[in-house]
Amino acid sequence: MSRKMTVEEREVFLSEVHVGVVSVARENGRAPLAVPVWYAYTPGGELVLNTGKDSLKRRLIEAAGRISLSVQIETPPYRYVTVEGPVTGITTATAEELRSVAYRYLDAPSADGFLAGIDPASEVTVHMRPEHWISSDFRE
Repeated sequence: MSRKMTVEEREVFLSEVHVGVVSVARENGRAPLAVPVWYAYTPGGELVLNTGKDSLKRRLIEAAGRISLSVQIETPPYRYVTVEGPVTGITTATAEELRSVAYRYLDAPSADGFLAGIDPASEVTVHMRPEHWISSDFRE
């Protein structure tokens, strides 16, 4: 049996390090694009993710103006949070924004190696304001 998480529980869960799956509508009526992403979230704030400025993901996000992100624990007891909301900004990524997310997911030497191959001018930072939440906690 599962239960819905409290506001505090779901915000803390989303702020933890998980690989998320971002979903965005396609303009042509095909199934939504759903791809894994690294992201950052601070409770009460906006969700932030980076992507290539010339990517299909960025083009679809800009066209749709909304995204959803789903994160989960893949081993029992299962937990997940899905959040959906409007995109509040898409800006050219700064080196610090890229660094912040990379260091969230990788140790320092790995993050430095990852970042060495990325030109910040070729990346954008997407900001989303969470509006709708779905959550489940199977621990109880």
